[in-house]
Amino acid sequence: MTSQYLTAALDALKRFNSKNGWVLSSHVAMSMMLALFPFVLFTVALSGALAGYLPLPQDAKLEDMVNLVFGSWPEAIAKPIVDELFAVLEISDSRLMTLGGLLTLYFASNGVDAVRVAMTQAYRDTDPRPFWQTRILCMGFVLLGGAGIMAVAILEVALPLYAAFLQIVVPDQVEKVVGDVRIARFLVVLMPFLAVLACHRWLPGHRHGLGQILPGVLLTFALWAIAGWGFAYYVGRFASYSATYAGLAGAMAALIFLYLNSAILILGAEFNGALLARRAMPSK
Repeated sequence: MTSQYLTAALDALKRFNSKNGWVLSSHVAMSMMLALFPFVLFTVALSGALAGYLPLPQDAKLEDMVNLVFGSWPEAIAKPIVDELFAVLEISDSRLMTLGGLLTLYFASNGVDAVRVAMTQAYRDTDPRPFWQTRILCMGFVLLGGAGIMAVAILEVALPLYAAFLQIVVPDQVEKVVGDVRIARFLVVLMPFLAVLACHRWLPGHRHGLGQILPGVLLTFALWAIAGWGFAYYVGRFASYSATYAGLAGAMAALIFLYLNSAILILGAEFNGALLARRAMPSK
């Protein structure tokens, strides 16, 4: 079993290199970078528009929601981007943010579509769906991403504040409240995993079973963890982006970080495709 996975991993690396995996990774990274600011602006505008309908207390600041988006990024990469984003938030009104959200649907859906093409290729599939259907699917992923951030904001920011309030009002229910907060935080950690799982499930041209896509999803998260630690160490100790790119150093570091993570996402699909191909081979 171990040799099967190792052989599949080598096949995935070879196919990724020969089937334009690096080119598709750069397309995904650039599309996501273009969509990053308008996406967050749109999410902030959406939270303001729905403030009267969602359980977001006044103590839940917009800065907390922004930090949720970049919380998993290495600090050396995320800080320059977050600082610039806060500067934009200070001078932006809701109309600008809403316009940014509309632009997000265009830019970010291109990035999702690149993932769709790469995953379809990685799974050795063909995509029979018409253009309009795949474009609606990609835009739906973008909208679900914004909704996911809103859900994380409610679970991670608002719920602990309500829990603290309930502990004062109904102290006899402290254990239940603490348990609810722990469950909510577990769901927050689980959301990125579910997002990657959804990409493997619905973006390729054909649907594959959970057992067929789970190995690549787990490989993706393992490599993401290693890459995040390694890239943060590299930026903090060795990289000199400021000398090369001057004021664009933070943006370039973020772009390279997105490029690396996009390549890993596509490689995870290639790993699943290699496993499927090997299992479909007739036994000797």
